[in-house]
Amino acid sequence: MASSKHRSAKKEDVTCMKKSSGDGAGAVVMPTKSAWRVRLDKISRRPSTPRILPFAVYIFFTFVVDMLERLDWGGDGLRWMYGVKIAFVAATIWFLRNNYDELRSASMPRRKDWLIVIAAGAGVFVAWINLGAAWMVVGTPTGFDPRGVQGIDWELVAVRLTGAALIVPVMEELFWRSFLLRWLEKADFLAVDPARVGLKAFAITAVFFAFEHNLWLAGLLAAVVYAGLYMRTRNLWSPVIAHGVTNAMLGCWIVATGNWIYW
Repeated sequence: MASSKHRSAKKEDVTCMKKSSGDGAGAVVMPTKSAWRVRLDKISRRPSTPRILPFAVYIFFTFVVDMLERLDWGGDGLRWMYGVKIAFVAATIWFLRNNYDELRSASMPRRKDWLIVIAAGAGVFVAWINLGAAWMVVGTPTGFDPRGVQGIDWELVAVRLTGAALIVPVMEELFWRSFLLRWLEKADFLAVDPARVGLKAFAITAVFFAFEHNLWLAGLLAAVVYAGLYMRTRNLWSPVIAHGVTNAMLGCWIVATGNWIYW
């Protein structure tokens, strides 16, 4: 038999589940969310989150692979980690796809812009393979070599090319151009017209993008070109496509010439 103290506590618990307002006697109040869940919900609703998260996933996997290589763990199996990384990035973009109004609501570049977009991407590729002097390089590029005992592993090449030409451009342009470029101009970045981005935001984004790459001068030029396309056309697909053209041409050139260090 329960004590009177226990019955009293139980009664108080039930009473706490009732509404004290006039919304209806006896209505049940749902338990409140924990503080961390509330913060997580707020973060997930921020417009910046869907544009940062795919890039963060990419950087996280890059960091993990770098640490494993430094510890000499994984061996040749680490070469497939690029495919795993790209799969996670692609899945993240797909999961968050309804948040990308700049891609969903925008059509492909206008017919007269296609030539400019493709030429811009090709121009960045030409610059990339020619701006490799010692002072134009920061850090030590490790590259990616898909060769094995029996020659080139074409499955690895296919994964690398697909990721570089199709997934990376979407991921990077969402972060660098759609988010950071406009956010540096105004916190409410979705309201910023790309054509009205100021010189300060333009320059800061270009410098950050440059030093994300070992070939910093080539990266700086690429940032200027891609941002310029976005500002000129007001269409994020323009830098995405140009970026894809650059990476596709670079990948084909690397395979054809064996300059694996550029990967």
